[in-house]
Amino acid sequence: MAKGIAVIGDSESIKGFSAVGLDIFPCDDFEGAGHLLRRLADSDNYAIIYLTEDIYLLSEKERGRYEERLSPAIIPIPGVRGNQSTGRKRLSSFVEKAVGSDIIFNN
Repeated sequence: MAKGIAVIGDSESIKGFSAVGLDIFPCDDFEGAGHLLRRLADSDNYAIIYLTEDIYLLSEKERGRYEERLSPAIIPIPGVRGNQSTGRKRLSSFVEKAVGSDIIFNN
């Protein structure tokens, strides 16, 4: 059975993702975001879970449970409030950890 792709975030930021076939999970109350993330990640139905940056930053504790697992990949995306560079910072830290210095984004 093929695994799907989920998107969690405020309803305004994620509503367009359903048009391209992704499963959307509006979460306008940020307190329920951690529970929703755990439910989706533990269901084993999703290979990728996108989180808007606000949800991503607020669910650090829950995300930590899945960092060492290959699936699901939990990836931050910008919301309607704008880009906070969370994805770029995350990628930069991965590169620095693997190579010893940030060879991609160093300014």
